[in-house]
Amino acid sequence: MIPEGHPNDSRIRTIATIWAVAAGLFYCYDILRDTGRTLTAGGRPLGDDYVNFWSGPFLAWHGRLGDIYHWPIYHAFQQGIVGEDLGAYVYAYPPVLLILTAPLAALPYLPGLAAWLIGGWLCFWRSLRLALPGREGLLLAAATPAVFVNAYSGQNGTWTAAFFGGGLCLLERRPFVAGMLMGLLIYKPQLGLLLPVAFIAGRQWWAIVGASLSAGSLLLASLAWFGPELWREYLGVGTLMRQVVLEQGGAGWNRLISVFASARVLGAEVAAAYAVQAIVGVIAAAVVAIAWLRNEPMPIKSATLVLGTCLATPYLQDYDLVVGAFVVVWLTRPEMLAYCSERAALVACGLILTLPLLASPLQNMTGLVFGPLFLLPGFVLTARALVARPILMPAATAR
Repeated sequence: MIPEGHPNDSRIRTIATIWAVAAGLFYCYDILRDTGRTLTAGGRPLGDDYVNFWSGPFLAWHGRLGDIYHWPIYHAFQQGIVGEDLGAYVYAYPPVLLILTAPLAALPYLPGLAAWLIGGWLCFWRSLRLALPGREGLLLAAATPAVFVNAYSGQNGTWTAAFFGGGLCLLERRPFVAGMLMGLLIYKPQLGLLLPVAFIAGRQWWAIVGASLSAGSLLLASLAWFGPELWREYLGVGTLMRQVVLEQGGAGWNRLISVFASARVLGAEVAAAYAVQAIVGVIAAAVVAIAWLRNEPMPIKSATLVLGTCLATPYLQDYDLVVGAFVVVWLTRPEMLAYCSERAALVACGLILTLPLLASPLQNMTGLVFGPLFLLPGFVLTARALVARPILMPAATAR
């Protein structure tokens, strides 16, 4: 973020504070307006997608595993909780998430929603403090627009940001713990797509061990407790959801911000869109590999990895950009500003921060998906920094 004493420091703090207060008030108003005395309004339950994060573990830990991926029964259960006026909510997550969210099964719906949102934000804030200590970290954690989008959607973006961003912040000091944190992304594997590339190129052997241990333990535990049949059911639902939601845009293109989604709305067939996504993914992976193979400063490597992942994955939604708060910190660090102008860095940061707010309205107005265009400037800045820096010796063997 902008250092104290900078000419724009006071103005940015004021804008961030006003936004954080306004977003919080609007969230409370929306709850009262849309739900009133019931838990649903217009097909949208209180907490929106949280209804899935609560329903899945509740069924799993109350002896109803077979109902989770069977939509008619699953939907009927959710209607019994939040009301008949409920849209089509599907549990499309791997069984490992049932373990990670198990504590929610012990809580009623509304207290669980509070624990989900508040706990996720606190973990995100605590992780962000590793990159930006003090009041600035608190303000950024409260004012990041993706946090509002995530809370409005009842989604997991704050938890994902804590695992991904927090893990990267710990990598130099505690690589094993960092790896364990990032291994938890197995519940959202599309955001761990480039982790093997970065860890192998950077010779982060202890991080690989930690990630393998946490991800492997969750996988084995889910197989032991739930059995392989639940995984087969998940794979069937996952295939259907990929076809309907990602490839056909059945849930709407307005929340998707990936290269694949951009290609599809421009008229590309599914195979062509995957080809475009693959080309971009290979380029992103190559840049990440170069950044981690060389002895680059950690802010440059971390920003390259997160932005490269966002460009490489075909499935990315606006609430996933909570982790963009870490990127904003890394792009404005002295190590990065030594190779780009402050104005360019601030523009790139502004685009990353505003993307979650603008993605949906822009798509609704134009029919196009602009997400990659908002992410590209930051990625280009990190790539330019790699070119500008002299080639140094590869990263030393991990601790």
